[in-house]
Amino acid sequence: QSSARRLDTGIGIVLDQLQASGLADETLVICTTDHGIAFPGMKCTLTDYGIGVMLIMRGPGGFGGGKVCDAMVSQIDIFPTLCDLLDVDPASWLQGRSMMPLIRGESEEINEQIFAEVTYHAAYEPQRAVRTQRWKYIRRFGKRGTPVLPNTDDSPGKEVWVEHGWRERPVASEQLYDLVFDPTESDNLTGVEECNGILHDMRARLDQWMVATNDPPLQGDVPAPPGTRVNDAAGVSPEEPT
Repeated sequence: QSSARRLDTGIGIVLDQLQASGLADETLVICTTDHGIAFPGMKCTLTDYGIGVMLIMRGPGGFGGGKVCDAMVSQIDIFPTLCDLLDVDPASWLQGRSMMPLIRGESEEINEQIFAEVTYHAAYEPQRAVRTQRWKYIRRFGKRGTPVLPNTDDSPGKEVWVEHGWRERPVASEQLYDLVFDPTESDNLTGVEECNGILHDMRARLDQWMVATNDPPLQGDVPAPPGTRVNDAAGVSPEEPT
């Protein structure tokens, strides 16, 4: 609650100053965040706890009136949205789709699917995911089948998990979740025969995207960028020596 109040106060200061300066009607304010918070099972996972972020926009061109939109969008959709709003031709290399059809009420969705990825954080943990409104599919790469603990910041919650065996807890190389009946993404359906058709479809969606983007894990282990320092994936804390 305290964090929400501080954020609300800060945004209020910005909006009040825009109004006082006469710039509110010609300024698009965008408020968004990065990945989920650093608790276990959140940051550096590709469940919605790890990839779900807020996106609040206010300004001209339809960005007003307190609208709430449940369509799937990614942050890569912001750039093409700005191009559309400003009537600027987007660059040919630009990814993402304009959100303006949603804002203008012309469409209920702009993305049939969205994608998410992790390769390195404090340590190496390559994962990719595809999400539709109903389904989430996550694939892990490499031979590691247990959690990469340095990718979760130290906290009392992490200590509890580690004390109860989190370090040895297996992590499936593939995960499939029904987001309607399992919004917490707790019941992996990859071994359920009735879901085989969905599993094959989601695998194909991810494969197609990885090929189209020339995703490095397709070629094997991804080396760390030159000059970077990374934690041992078998460690416990990001504070350990790199």
